[in-house]
Amino acid sequence: MSARRDFWLSSGHHLLDRNAAGWLLVTDEFLKAYLARPELVPPPDACDAERGLHEALLRDPQAAVSTAQIAGIVDADARENWEMMIAWRDHLVRHDTIEAAYLDIARHPMPFPRIFNDQLVHLILRNMLDDCDDAFVLRAAELFFRPQKVRLEDGQLTVSDDETTPRFNPHAVSPLYSLLGRPSASEIPTLDAGNADTYWERSDLFDVALDLRAGEPGAAALVNVLARWVSHLLAIDIAIEPLTELREAPLSWYIGLDAEATRIGDLLWHAGGIDEATRARLIGLYRLTFLRPTDMIEAVRGEPVYLLLAAGEDGLLRMKPQNIIDGLPIRSAELVH
Repeated sequence: MSARRDFWLSSGHHLLDRNAAGWLLVTDEFLKAYLARPELVPPPDACDAERGLHEALLRDPQAAVSTAQIAGIVDADARENWEMMIAWRDHLVRHDTIEAAYLDIARHPMPFPRIFNDQLVHLILRNMLDDCDDAFVLRAAELFFRPQKVRLEDGQLTVSDDETTPRFNPHAVSPLYSLLGRPSASEIPTLDAGNADTYWERSDLFDVALDLRAGEPGAAALVNVLARWVSHLLAIDIAIEPLTELREAPLSWYIGLDAEATRIGDLLWHAGGIDEATRARLIGLYRLTFLRPTDMIEAVRGEPVYLLLAAGEDGLLRMKPQNIIDGLPIRSAELVH
């Protein structure tokens, strides 16, 4: 048996422990990592109140912080950063585990920065995929917490990381990217059987594309992650299959896995059809079935749930994995751990 390979070190999963149910416990070490963020490290000209608060939390990251302590910070931007940080810290500590904190946000949207929510998703995926040895599954999971550029060319439907790949221009390569030795979008490698084994050593670079066409390993990997996501967070077993088209489906229940897909689903529901430009943005269509129909609400029991995935008008896919958690027609939305 080969040794388990680590991946996504940037998630910070080494700073967390697991409880008996396998969920990630919030630790002081994890909370201290936030205190190292540049938004919170006091600059040389910081006031005594800001310095004192930072030092106190380094000693005890869960120490009580009063509104007066934050109000005493002179710099308005620093004061706003600390208000958000303490609210976020209190949310994490109150729920004890990363998964429970995320579920509360999924069910009751809160005004936290998206980067914080994405970090929770990153950690939860790293936890639930700890034993995964399939590079396609790991790459597909990146869609959950990193926006993707969508590209349809030469029969391939590929996604590549928005942050690490430039806008594709078939006529020119940015001189800056050439100077820095960075690949152009056309040079970003697509994950395949030949290069899959290199994923672990480059997992934190987010620099490989994925083919999401139905029938390809990437599409199968994405539905694998979705099913595991639901099982890990809701303890519900489901099966998901990619579809090539939605033909005469009753669409009794649908979930958009991103904002654009939700809009398209609403159009299909109310108008019964979509124009070609909108249809072109629909990049994924999946049928979800419950392995235990009794997990579903009575009104749609036995009916399939359709999942939609789409790119925005800017060509970006911004997946919202909370939608499947909040949108499934399940009998109980109580925490399972």
